[in-house]
Amino acid sequence: MTGPIVAACQTVVDDGDVDANLDRLADRVAALPTAVKVAVFPEYSLSEFVPDRIGTCALARDDAIGRVHEIARRADCALVVGFVERADDAFYNATAYVRPEDAGRIVVYRKRHLWSGERAVLSPGDDRVVVETPAGPTGLLTCYDLNFVEESAALARRDVRALFVPGAWPTAHVENWRLLLRARALDGVRWVVGAGRTGRGSTTYAGNSAVVSPDGRVLTSLGREEADCLATLDPSVFAHHRGIVFPNGASIDGKRETKF
Repeated sequence: MTGPIVAACQTVVDDGDVDANLDRLADRVAALPTAVKVAVFPEYSLSEFVPDRIGTCALARDDAIGRVHEIARRADCALVVGFVERADDAFYNATAYVRPEDAGRIVVYRKRHLWSGERAVLSPGDDRVVVETPAGPTGLLTCYDLNFVEESAALARRDVRALFVPGAWPTAHVENWRLLLRARALDGVRWVVGAGRTGRGSTTYAGNSAVVSPDGRVLTSLGREEADCLATLDPSVFAHHRGIVFPNGASIDGKRETKF
């Protein structure tokens, strides 16, 4: 049995230039193989985080997603994109899951664990988000969230089959990014798709996008080049590794696993 093909699309991001970032998104999605069903882009892939210009970088949710949905619809591919969200007199580091078939309907996760300079101008999110994707129930995390084991454990209790993780990890800490993508796959026995930013902005970004198997093995990965990291999330592989950990069919929360 074969499963959905996913892509971690490693890109540069133009600081504060939403139109340029949307054009890049459209070009990259159009160039993907038609078999790709989900494409994950880096953190802030629509509107880069520029602290001293946060008001001009931020987007209202509807403004951010309208063209993204059209890109998803044309390609028949769900998209995961990041942006600075303006809402209720506050700003958030937002990650949106945009389905090709749902015009005007999106799922948004607001990053719960803010990094360094984000804390001065952004508000943390409150909710953990699980969305139904071609990979099954999937948790959304953003970059630094990977460091927090309680996030992983909470999503494991909800029995997610995958994590989609946009990131903008600095090169100075690239080994942490690599390690944590593998750890979060292994400690929840699930797929992890990590899409890293590359290039330069306020720092030099690590790239190193990867797709990781439920046993913590890296299926495919990149260095710092602008490229796409593609992998098939084979449900028989997922079932095999879940079966090793839970041989009686029990899931992480102790309930019987629902087969899919």
